[in-house]
Formats: sequence, structure tokens, C-alpha cells
Amino acid sequence: MDVSGPSGSGKTTLLRTLARLMPGATGSLAVDGQRADTLAPQRWRALVALLPQKPAILPGDLRTNLVLPWRLKVERDVAEPGSEALLSALDEVGLGGLPLDRDATRLSVGQQARVALLRVVLTGPRVLLLDEPDAALDPESSSALAQALVRIAATGTAIVRVRHRESDGLAARRLVLTQGGRLTEAGP
Repeated sequence: MDVSGPSGSGKTTLLRTLARLMPGATGSLAVDGQRADTLAPQRWRALVALLPQKPAILPGDLRTNLVLPWRLKVERDVAEPGSEALLSALDEVGLGGLPLDRDATRLSVGQQARVALLRVVLTGPRVLLLDEPDAALDPESSSALAQALVRIAATGTAIVRVRHRESDGLAARRLVLTQGGRLTEAGP
């Protein structure tokens, strides 16, 4: 699903609310029948992952950046993906051929955006919230990212993507958020 709207209409706030990062927000949220208010915030965020607009890339190599969630508390008890899985994932987003020991800070902005996306996707969220994932990308990188999202959605992951760009026609549903905070259907 794509959500568009003018600057200041609350698109990022909507994503942060869905990720349970807005204290005091009211309403009810559920994923696969599990209500948000019955789950610890960490468990909710494992099910509903937010990828902010600016990709966070840590100093170090690609492997270090891709396996970060397994080094943190939430995924610590789960085995991290091996080299073969990581290389296959890189290939899926058009980054095949990059070695896992490549300095991640030396990647282009488009490559960094896809690495940040992979880091989240590899954890297997049911819902992926994307805050303008292609805002700083050239048309070619934006297209590569969009195709990767199509493949991710085909695995059963729901995607909510906030964007300013014209629709690429790939979203199953398009909504517009107005300055008054109202969501309206914009068409398929």
C-alpha cells in the first residue's frame, strides 16, 4: 500500500504510530489476530518493522550491517543468516557481486538504502513500514528498490510505503493523507 500526501500531513507520524513509537496514540492495531496492546513493544516491532527515510549504515562491512538485528536483544536467540543466505539476499535486491567484507560506508546512497531494507527484511516482519524509501534515490536505484519490494510482498509481507514520488503502479492500494489527517482511497 502506498500512502501519499503533502508535507506535514502526518505520513511519518502514521508510520510511527503503526510501529507503536508514538506514546499516547489511541486506537487498536492487530497483526494476524494479535492485538498490539497484548504484546510487548519489542515483540510488536519484530512483527511490524519501520524503516526510516534515511538509511542507517554502521561503520564496518556489509555482513556487520546485515546481521545487526541478531546482535541486538530482540533477535539474539535466533541464529543469524549465513554467508550464502546473505549473498542470495543481496542478489535479490540487485546487489549481487558485492562481497560481504565490503565497507558499507563506501556504498552509494541507493546501495545503502537496499542494505538497510535487507537488514529489516531478513528478520521476517509480517508488516514492513517504509518512510519514503526512494526519496534520495536516482530513477534506476528507485526502480531496483521497487522491484525488490514486489518480491518481498509476494512472500506475504504487507508493505506500507509513504512516498512523495508519483505512483509507480506497483502498490495494490493507494491512500492519500490530507492536511487534516484524513485517509482517503486514491485508487489501485
